[in-house]
Parts: sequence; C-alpha cells; structure tokens
Amino acid sequence: MARPEHISKALKYARDVVAGKIPACKWVVLACQRHLDDLKKAKSKAFPYRFDEEKAARVCRFVENLKHIKGPLAGVNIQLEPWQLFITTAVYGWVFKDGPRKDKRRFRRVYIECPRGNGKSAWTSPLALYMTAADGEGGAEVYSAATTRDQAKIVWATARQMAERSPGLMSALGVQTAAHSIHVLKSASKFEALSAEGNNLDGLNIHFGCIDELHAHRTRAVYDVIETGIGKRDQSLLWCITTAGSDRSGICYEVRTFCTKVLDGVAQDDSQFAIIYTIDDDDDWTSEKSWQKANPNWNVSVMPEIIGQLATKAMAMPSAQNNFLTKHLNVWVSANSSWMDMRAWDRCADPTLDIADFEGDPCVMAVDLASKTDIAAISRLFWRDIDGVRHYYLFNQCYLPEDAVTDGRNSQYSGWEIEGRLKTTMGDVLDFTTIEEDILEDAQRFEVREIAYDPWQATQLSQRLMAEGAACIEYKPTVLNFSEPMKELDALIRQGRLHHDGDPVLAWMMSNVVCHVDNKDNIYPRKERIENKIDGVVSAIMALGRALFGAKSTASVYEDRGIITL
Repeated sequence: MARPEHISKALKYARDVVAGKIPACKWVVLACQRHLDDLKKAKSKAFPYRFDEEKAARVCRFVENLKHIKGPLAGVNIQLEPWQLFITTAVYGWVFKDGPRKDKRRFRRVYIECPRGNGKSAWTSPLALYMTAADGEGGAEVYSAATTRDQAKIVWATARQMAERSPGLMSALGVQTAAHSIHVLKSASKFEALSAEGNNLDGLNIHFGCIDELHAHRTRAVYDVIETGIGKRDQSLLWCITTAGSDRSGICYEVRTFCTKVLDGVAQDDSQFAIIYTIDDDDDWTSEKSWQKANPNWNVSVMPEIIGQLATKAMAMPSAQNNFLTKHLNVWVSANSSWMDMRAWDRCADPTLDIADFEGDPCVMAVDLASKTDIAAISRLFWRDIDGVRHYYLFNQCYLPEDAVTDGRNSQYSGWEIEGRLKTTMGDVLDFTTIEEDILEDAQRFEVREIAYDPWQATQLSQRLMAEGAACIEYKPTVLNFSEPMKELDALIRQGRLHHDGDPVLAWMMSNVVCHVDNKDNIYPRKERIENKIDGVVSAIMALGRALFGAKSTASVYEDRGIITL
C-alpha cells in the first residue's frame, strides 16, 4: 500500500531538518530526531507505540478540506506546510500497540512555540473542528481557552467561520453553529470558548483543549483546569501554541522548561509532544539566516521584506529590540528596558555545579531580607583562578513565607519549593531564624570571609551573627555601592567568567531587573512591577561588590541623598 502523501512530506521535513538541509534551531532538530528515533524503536516488540499512518493522514485531509477565511488566501483551501504536517502527523499518528489503550493516541499534551505570523489560528482552528466532529469521540467537549473571553474566542470564531464556509463537509458530519457554540447533535459534542472570566472552569470533561498564547497567562488557573480536565478520557489532548514572552515566573515558561528537558532527554515523558521554533544561543539575531530559522512559514506567510524592515527598526531603536526578538524570533527576553542579556546568562549555567564541591573554599556571602512577608535571599560567591584568569561561582538560596506560596501570586513558587530552590517557613511572615541557621551552617562548611547585609532589615540578624563570630559588613543600597558591581557582573557574564547552577528562581529574578542610568553613567537595579522580584540579584551584586572592591564598596557619596528602593 502506497504511503499517504502527507506522511511522505512530513518524514522528508524531519529528515531534512536533522540533515541540516532546512535551517532549524536545536529544539526543532531534537523534536524531529525524537520522531525518527521512535520510528526505528517501533520495529521492536518492546516499544509500546506504533505509528499509524492512516490515522495521521486522515487529520491532514480533514484540515485541507477547509478554507482560509482571512487575507489573500481567503476562500482557498488550506494547504498544510511541511512543518505543520510533521507536527500534525506526529501528534495524531503515534498510538499504543496493545493494552487497555490499544490504538489510542500516545500524546496527551502538545506544546508548540513559534513566532507571530506563522499561521497558528488557521491551523489550530480546523484541528479543534476535527476533534469536535471527526475524531469518533462521543460527547466530545472541545474548548479554546484563555484568560479573557475575547482571547478565547479567536480560535473558536475562526473555526466557526471555517465551518460555515464548508457547508457540504459540515452537513455530512452533522455540524451546526450557534452564537456561542459549535455542536454535533448526533454525538452530543460541542466546541466552545472558555475563559477565566466566567464561572465555568470546574467539572469539565475535556476531549480537546486549545490554549492560545500561553505566555500571556499571568496565573496557572486555566492551564491547570484544562490539564486536569483531559484526564477523564482515553485520548484527550491539551494543545498549547504560543509565542515567547518575558514572564519567566509564569505557567508558560514552566511548561517550556519541562519540554526542553524532554527534548534534551533529561526528562522522560512519552505523552508530551514539544517543538520550539527560535534561534540558537550563538545566532546573530540581525542575520536573515536567523530569521529564517525561527520562522517555519518563511516566504509563505512570513515575508522576508517585512521581517527585514522590522529588524532594521530594532537595530536602530533599542526600545524595539525586545518586541522583535519575542514576536518574530521567538526569543524569551527579560523585562522591558531589561538590564541582563538572558541568553548570555543562560550560557553561564552549569547544572553540574554543586556547592558541596566548594567545601572549605573562601567565599563572600550577602543577605537581602527585603520584607518579612516576601522573598529573602542569600548569595554565596566563590572564586577560582583558571589559567591565570579569575572565575566566580554563584549559588543562591531564596526564602518565602508558606502562605505566599499558596496565594497564587506566582505560578512556579510551589514547584520551586519542591525542588528546594525556595525554602518556606510556616505562616505569613518569614522566620529569620531559618536564614540565620543556614548562614551559620555555611560558615562551618566554607571559609566565609564576609557577610554583606542591608542594615534596613538585617540589623538584628547581623548582631546575632556577629555574636557567633561572623564577619558581617554593612552594605547600604546606594548608587555607588551598586553601580560598579553591576557593571562587573554584566562583564563577567558576557565573558563567561561567572558560573551558576541554572537556578530558575535566580534566572527569573535576573530577567526582572531593569537598569536605571543616571547622568554620571552610574547604574542601579530596579524592577518594573512589584511582583517582579529581584532580591536574589540584589544579594548577588552585594556579594560581588565585597569580593571585588572590599571596603571601598561600603562608602558612598550618595548616602546623604537618600536610599534607593530596590
């Protein structure tokens, strides 16, 4: 039997990506390689899945029987591009070989990141229609979900218009449209828009849940409801498609981080499909080769001349750079007017670093206690000379009251607590005793030269530490105390001489730092919003300030001009 054309095109795409014939970033290559490797594994009886070419091709044929509703192609049948065929066939083609879920889909969650303009809605909307009317699921509940009703209606409204412009197909399937729903009476199936604004988020029995632009979700509420709701059926599907963003504390970055671990082989989850279209760390974002790599619909719906114009603007206007990187190259950036190049920061990450390897080594510590009801941080900074060049090694620990973890202000707090990246103390205020005990323990393990502290909150703590023999140094949050260490920290990171263990809490805080420059070219850290915490960065700057400049960093000509709020 001849292989369906859609499958042949999808396989060719995967092979061309892996062979380097199609420009692609690391994550796309890994996604394609994973699929090709699984096809080889499927020949073994031990592998629990098989690839059903007909099931995969059936979905593609359904989508291509629908018509575009917008732009110059309005009224023309959809034609899936090779990258869309690859993803569609991979998601819908892999099924269980045997057991209670025989012939049911392997993948239950899908995460797709790609830049704006690559035809997400024109592809996702017909898939939602397929899951409503053609997947063979009785009483299918299909939802397009978002934080607001208007956002949730985008995919749903596109699907409704597609259905209404294909009356023959919809009639054959028994599909009917109404003001707020698409439904199939004979199977009791429906497709609706779902938002966090309503009271209808609980008790759902979801067959297909589509979350568009996950990066815009400030809380994890919608994602968690959909993920929980898909667990009640045999082959339900959570479909997330998004561009990059700037909120590394949100649910989107949490899901993305897990997906990169799956693609890298660090985490094992056969039910998660993931692919991320972006550029690689060492790519030049001003190059057309990079633009092509990040945009799979290059020269189809993403026009080179338009991207070129936007890139020229971004090169000429730094204020436009972040928007270009996120929307058109799918690069996660830090906050607006950001200080840190997060790609450089990520390159300094070394997950194999272990603070236990520095037992007995000299270090400088710094403490930022901030508020008793919010995050506190301590930094431990070590140094070693490699080939005559000094390198620094940074380890952070953050603390938070237990009530702040459960109040929903940050969707990743609970996960970071489980990982040990956030230590919690009972109640709604921090127990500084826990921090004090940890510092004293560190003083036994390492050669702690100094402990820098901000006198605003830590005077009593410092007095208790000094009573135990610790060398505590007052470090006021003034411009002069922070300017040079901040500049040095930035330089060390760009040179690859500052090493950290990839702490996600510190990465989030680093991405939140915005840099204010005064008329004397001094800089100091700020945050744009109260929820954008930077305490771990503040303590790291303090530690580096003491390590580099010693006593010089405690005096400041700015002390009479008031304390800077961090």
